Amino acid sequence: MALRARALYDFRSENPGEISLREHEVLSLCSEQDIEGWLEGVNSHGDRGLFPASYVQVIRAPAAEPPAPAGGARYANLPPGGFEPLVLPAAFNPPVQQLPPPAAAEPFPLPPAFPPAPYSGSYQPSQGSDDDWDDDWDDTSTVADEPGVLGSSYPDYDAAGGGGPTSARYRLSTRSDLSLGSRNSQQPGHPHHLPGGGAKSSATVSRNLNRFSTFVKSGGEAFVLGEASGFVKDGDKLCVVLGPWGPEWQENPYPFQCSIEDPTKQTKFKGMKSYIAYKLVPSNTGQQVHRRYKHFDWLYGRLAEKFPVISVPHLPEKQATGRFEEDFISKRRKGLAWWMDHMCSHPVLAQCDAFRHFLTCPSTDEKAWKQGKRKAEKDEMVGANFFLTISVPTGPAAALDLQEVESRVDGFKSFTKKMDESTMQLTHTANEFARKQVTGFKKEYQKVGHSFKGLSQAFELDQQAFSANLNQALAFTGEAYDAIGEFFAEQPRQDLDPVMDLLALYQGHLANFPDIIHVQKGALTKVKESKRHVEEGKMEVQKADGIQDRCNIISFATLAEIHHFHQIRVRDFKSQMQHFLKQQILFFQKVTQKLEEALHKYDSV
Repeated sequence: MALRARALYDFRSENPGEISLREHEVLSLCSEQDIEGWLEGVNSHGDRGLFPASYVQVIRAPAAEPPAPAGGARYANLPPGGFEPLVLPAAFNPPVQQLPPPAAAEPFPLPPAFPPAPYSGSYQPSQGSDDDWDDDWDDTSTVADEPGVLGSSYPDYDAAGGGGPTSARYRLSTRSDLSLGSRNSQQPGHPHHLPGGGAKSSATVSRNLNRFSTFVKSGGEAFVLGEASGFVKDGDKLCVVLGPWGPEWQENPYPFQCSIEDPTKQTKFKGMKSYIAYKLVPSNTGQQVHRRYKHFDWLYGRLAEKFPVISVPHLPEKQATGRFEEDFISKRRKGLAWWMDHMCSHPVLAQCDAFRHFLTCPSTDEKAWKQGKRKAEKDEMVGANFFLTISVPTGPAAALDLQEVESRVDGFKSFTKKMDESTMQLTHTANEFARKQVTGFKKEYQKVGHSFKGLSQAFELDQQAFSANLNQALAFTGEAYDAIGEFFAEQPRQDLDPVMDLLALYQGHLANFPDIIHVQKGALTKVKESKRHVEEGKMEVQKADGIQDRCNIISFATLAEIHHFHQIRVRDFKSQMQHFLKQQILFFQKVTQKLEEALHKYDSV
């Protein structure tokens, strides 16, 4: 007989994978065993998904069933008369107060104090054989181990002692106003009892079930829900201002550039280990420093962790073999030069302490490097606290319209998708064309040149004096076509390769924006949920306003980053296309000049 259950209360699905229930509705259960407080089943509309186990009563056969063994199904021992709401022990709940049925549980237990989830960004430092990580400046990690969200050290008993067993979600609802009260409030006849007061509706914005989403891991959820707290120094503040096109990052008052030159092969441990060092010369200091690729990799990791709503440019890819070949070194240097240009051009990244340390710490001062490295790794303004550092415009003129923000972000999302497809197509086309120039075109032009030389050699068998100049002109024509073939083989380095380097850099940016947009979308979802609670009279207006204000901070930062991306994109592609066309003109001028030289040889025939 199929397992069935009857809904005790209405439940409205708010996340993917959930289904809605109506009171007294009969459902088919996939299994009677709940998973972290959730059951899976099919409602009367045929929708299959998850719903809170506490919202339904399992319908059992009339025949008495033997009691379930200890540790069996949670509701195996319900009395025949029906479901009785669970009442907390008197040790911490007044006898006259009845706790509402448990809210939809989170997929993982949460700590009693419910602190913001620690940041656990997706970036992992490269571990390939390109540059090892066992040098003395990073033998041991200086970052404290972060407590995992999945920790199982939280006790199942009331910390005050004397109380009976209580689940993590009970502790959450009594110790934090960020409980899932929005779902409890849907249950008729079960008001939420506040300590020391009468019954009062206190619905709050629910947390995401997916604790591994970018919105959660970045700290965006904790910030929007008001959990972030910390002291922000003046030097850590990031300002968003209103420009002619909308929100934008405040310009760096001291702009600079940094060149990357002279990659040299160096050794250590008496020549047992080799690596490539790049000379960096910032324009604002003029002091050169040498950095290895692993230093770039470390810096990228710190920045990707610290700035969840900023697109940190990707580094050129690692390579396990051929690291010391001239072509690879040259290509990597060009990629790093593009990376450095985007770092210096970003108003926020260029002023980051970790980046400044990277550019200014003397290469020979190992102690200073380690101190700066530890300081960057112990930065407290990451995760939810990062958003505290963002300062946005205030006043009526700076008010954001949520619908307009959502429309602009959706438009940018469509733009990035189309641009990503186009850059991939152009990269493939340019790469294929360059391959043809290096191999096919060179071979074909040299084949033509060889044929002209063959004709010239045949004509030389005729010893007539008046044909000598013709023979020489034909031989020169063959040599001209040989040279043109070489021109084709060398040309991609001048025009197509720089274009593909730029496209590779922007493909990295485009890969960053889905996560940035996800953070902003998550914040907007919380605002909509809070507004719905206000309309239903389940949340105070002041609380909802606080959520919207914090969402506005994320929206301002996202729009500022989108503006910077478009601004730098126009600059880069204008410059690169100008360079590409100039190189194409020079190339065909060289080809034309070579052909004209061959043409003039026939004037003397």
